[in-house]
Amino acid sequence: MAKFYDSISQKHQEFIQAQKMFFVATAAEDGRINLSPKGLDSLRVLDNNRVVWLNLTGSGNETAAHLKLVNRMTIMFCSFEGNPLIMRLYGTARAIHTQDSDWNEYYKHFDASRGARQIFEMKVETLQTSCGFAVPLMQYTADRDILDDWVDKKTDAEIQEYWAKKNQESIDGKPTGIFEGAS
Repeated sequence: MAKFYDSISQKHQEFIQAQKMFFVATAAEDGRINLSPKGLDSLRVLDNNRVVWLNLTGSGNETAAHLKLVNRMTIMFCSFEGNPLIMRLYGTARAIHTQDSDWNEYYKHFDASRGARQIFEMKVETLQTSCGFAVPLMQYTADRDILDDWVDKKTDAEIQEYWAKKNQESIDGKPTGIFEGAS
């Protein structure tokens, strides 16, 4: 049975910290809904109603585009090991870009990565838990190092060029704001 909470408790935070991956969902008023898996120890709980996650360079930039239009976000965690549980965080979010004045304030919570593209700050309005009885048991082996290897072979200018080619618009043609910063 689903249970709803208005904040992240210590027990919830411990569950979040134990997960090796999470899923982020966003959508604009129209177009595709984006649902994206995230990993690499890239999420931090800042307080009972606020989380941030570090978005690394990728082939798309849907979350940033969607948040420029509609600032709602859902983050889902599910335990693949141990006790079954699904947890969803519902709230509003904003993108913090590398050129924004508050970038360093949030970036200090993460290990440095030249592939860092944005940080998303989410204000959690509701937390929901449900059973997760049908989620399969799977064993974590390791994080992939492919992104780090790719970034290590690029200059900062080449990464910026990649962002210019691949990350300025969503697949639905919506601007991401990657070079303009917060709006």
